[in-house]
Amino acid sequence: MKMMMKNLKYGGLIFLILLLLPDFADAQCAMCRAVLESEANQSTAKGINDGILYLMVFPYLLIGGVGYFIYRSRKNKGKTSSEV
Repeated sequence: MKMMMKNLKYGGLIFLILLLLPDFADAQCAMCRAVLESEANQSTAKGINDGILYLMVFPYLLIGGVGYFIYRSRKNKGKTSSEV
């Protein structure tokens, strides 16, 4: 039980760091950057950056969901085989 709480604490810390990470990342391709830098109003560039960062979240959520599913299935499989 202690090990699970320790893992939960570290998992929460990692989640918090990843949650705050997009504030430091400015992800743009070279073409988008060139077009948006030529504009006088930088609000469009900020919107493009935010959109790119939000779109980056979904692959990580999918991979995390698959990883969690595999973890749970292996944990349940180990529990049922030790009971027999």
